[in-house]
Amino acid sequence: MRIISGLILACVALPALAQPAARPTGALTLAEARDLDGDLIREAYDKMVDMPGTGPYPAIKEVAATLSDHVVYRPADLAALGNRKMGVMIWGNGGCRNNGASARTHLLEIASYGYLVIAPGGNYTGTGAVAPPPLAPGAKQPKTTVDQVVQGLDWALAENRRKGSPYQGRIDEKAIAVAGHSCGGLQALKISEDPRIATTIVHNSGIFANNPRPVEGLYIDKGQLKKLHAPILYIMGGPTDVAYPNGTDDFRRIDTVPAVLVDMNTGHGGTFRTLLGGRAAQISVDWLEWQLRGDKSAGRSFTGPVCRLCVTGDLRVEKKGIDPE
Repeated sequence: MRIISGLILACVALPALAQPAARPTGALTLAEARDLDGDLIREAYDKMVDMPGTGPYPAIKEVAATLSDHVVYRPADLAALGNRKMGVMIWGNGGCRNNGASARTHLLEIASYGYLVIAPGGNYTGTGAVAPPPLAPGAKQPKTTVDQVVQGLDWALAENRRKGSPYQGRIDEKAIAVAGHSCGGLQALKISEDPRIATTIVHNSGIFANNPRPVEGLYIDKGQLKKLHAPILYIMGGPTDVAYPNGTDDFRRIDTVPAVLVDMNTGHGGTFRTLLGGRAAQISVDWLEWQLRGDKSAGRSFTGPVCRLCVTGDLRVEKKGIDPE
């Protein structure tokens, strides 16, 4: 597995950051220090230029003319794929936010391995970013819906069949994944029952035991886990991850499909704001290469008693139905 990590603040040349209007002065409490650090990382991430990923097909993000309310991540040179067809991954944004670029470093890294990745919302951070529409006084930022996430898949399959489309004949329609972070992970779990889905990745998320309506317009309870029909990967952030109880409980309940839980001490934010999407992106690439393309070398990150992730001292790995009994 290819491990790439490091804070973007230390690894990427950025434009000068605007100074926040109000920073704590003098001695800081631990909570203030953590908030300050998080604010700086968010500011840096929002201003960081897009990177093409480390895979064999340098990737770009764009807004397609035929899908203007989503952000598309793909290999920049589709001809370079040759006869290789792309898998598709549809993505649920963290917080179900309407920003299709909120996980762009992670999604660009995945796209660079020959995947078409689609996230709902506008291109509001990174290269080519535009300002989101202004809100009316007192209005809240809009949330994306499960239907919007699925629209990305419907569009991709239609483009694969549309004469004259740049994607015509370039997509493997059996190699479809859904993934998401936090609230977007709940969207991914809801969509996982779609028969077109071949695998699911859930980041820092899990179904609430006593709150089936965690977000307006989304109903999901633990019964959803019985509707899983394809292998699933949970990537959690350790005990400080607010979704840790939900995600680990999901994993304990799953008994109908192969499942893996990888736990690393990142907290709820995962590695989405680290260089090239960090460790979670590389774990995701290995899972997709194994599940969608049958790459047994990538699968060694998860298979066997001494799987690559299993012998990494700072990770905890649990598995069900992955290794032969």
